[in-house]
Amino acid sequence: MSDTGRPGQPQWVPGATGPTHRPAVTPQGVPGPVVGDDGPDDGAPGGRPRWLLPVVIGAAVLVVAGLVAGAVALLGGGEDEPAPAETVVLPVPTPAVAPAARPATTAFASALPASVLQYALESSQDDAEWVGAGALEAYTETFTDGDGGTLTVRAAQLETAEEATAFLQGLTAALPAAAPDAGEPASTEPAQADGAALPQTGEVTVGGEPVGTFTVVDAGDGTGVAVWQNATAVFRLTAPLADVLDAYAAYGL
Repeated sequence: MSDTGRPGQPQWVPGATGPTHRPAVTPQGVPGPVVGDDGPDDGAPGGRPRWLLPVVIGAAVLVVAGLVAGAVALLGGGEDEPAPAETVVLPVPTPAVAPAARPATTAFASALPASVLQYALESSQDDAEWVGAGALEAYTETFTDGDGGTLTVRAAQLETAEEATAFLQGLTAALPAAAPDAGEPASTEPAQADGAALPQTGEVTVGGEPVGTFTVVDAGDGTGVAVWQNATAVFRLTAPLADVLDAYAAYGL
C-alpha cells in the first residue's frame, strides 16, 4: 500500500530522468541513418555504386575495339593475295614405235641408248669416217618418232681422254655456228625450254666431276647440233631445233 493509498503504483521522485538510449529525432521526424558493422555504404551520390562507371567504360572500349577489328578484317579480306606459283612438270616423251636391234655388241655399243625422248632407234651402222679419224670404234645411228621426225647420232670411242678432247675440238670447229666468246659466262647445265638462246656451251659432269665439255648450236636449217665429250667418248647429235637441247640432256652418255 502506497502513501497515496493506490496499490501497485511506485512513488514518483521529482527530478528523475528518463532513458538515455532513445534515438535522436530528425527534423522531419524520421530516424537518421543507422551505421552498420561494415561501415557506411560505399555508393556514389544518388545511390549509384562507385564500381559501375569503370565497368561501363571498359565495356565501351571492348565494343569499339571489336568494331575496329571487324572493319580491318572486312577491308583486308577484299584484297586478293597472290596465289603461290605452281611448277608444272611435263611427262618425258616416250617412243610410239619399238626400237630396232643394234647389230654391234661391244661394251661401248651396248651402252648406247635405244631411245631418246620420243625417238626410237631405227638403224645403226659402223662409222668408217670416224674410225679413219682415230676412233677405236664409231657408229652412225638414226632415231625416228614414227611420224616423220628423225634424230641422228654419231658416237665414237677413243683410246684416251686426251685424244677424245682433240677429236671434240675438231668437231666444234666444224659446227655451222660459232660457240660463245670465251669471255662470256658458260652455262653448266643444258637449258630445258624450247626457244632457248643458242649457242650454249659448258662442262659435262659425272658425279659432280668434269669429264668433258658440250656445245649446242642452231644449224640454221630448222635443226640444232650438239657435240660433247664424256671421258673417252665423243658424240654429235642432230635433231629438230625445238628438241635438240632436251635430246642432248636425255641421251644419257
